[in-house]
Amino acid sequence: MFSECSSLTNINLSNYNTNNVTNMSFMFSDCPSLTNINFSNFNTDIVTNMSFMFNKCSSLTNINLSNFNTNNVNDMKGMFFGCSSLTNINLSNFNTNNVKDMSWMFWGCSSLMKINLSNFNTDIVTNMSYMFSRCSSLTNINLSNFNTDIVTNMDKMFFGCKQLTKNNIIAKDKRIINEFII
Repeated sequence: MFSECSSLTNINLSNYNTNNVTNMSFMFSDCPSLTNINFSNFNTDIVTNMSFMFNKCSSLTNINLSNFNTNNVNDMKGMFFGCSSLTNINLSNFNTNNVKDMSWMFWGCSSLMKINLSNFNTDIVTNMSYMFSRCSSLTNINLSNFNTDIVTNMDKMFFGCKQLTKNNIIAKDKRIINEFII
């Protein structure tokens, strides 16, 4: 919808009706100048696909998605791919019970220093490849609720996380720690 709007810097979607939208993939993809999005009344109740939604929004520093309803989302692949200026992200209300693909989700979020995903449910996720790759400023991460029992691909999950060490990853699941390769 707003894909490749390279000069777009600010957008107010507070009165935008998204009640019937099921697919928001690539919605803001390749909007490198975008610095502010107002999602205050954004309805995501029936959305199933949020893949690459903020792909390469390299000027966004803060995204507040606390009002997003993600109960029906099954694809979050590359959702924040290449958001290199992102320093803060509020995912506290994200429901990931139906998500199957989280690959590339935070790839290249090189300014992100910490992220708390302790509320994420990964019971049916099968793909976590490159999920945190190139998050070069990430210093700690809480993945204590991550379950990787049916994950078939964790390839390069932490590749390029130069500040992260095995001691700074909070995880009960030993597969996550074993996948740690900078």
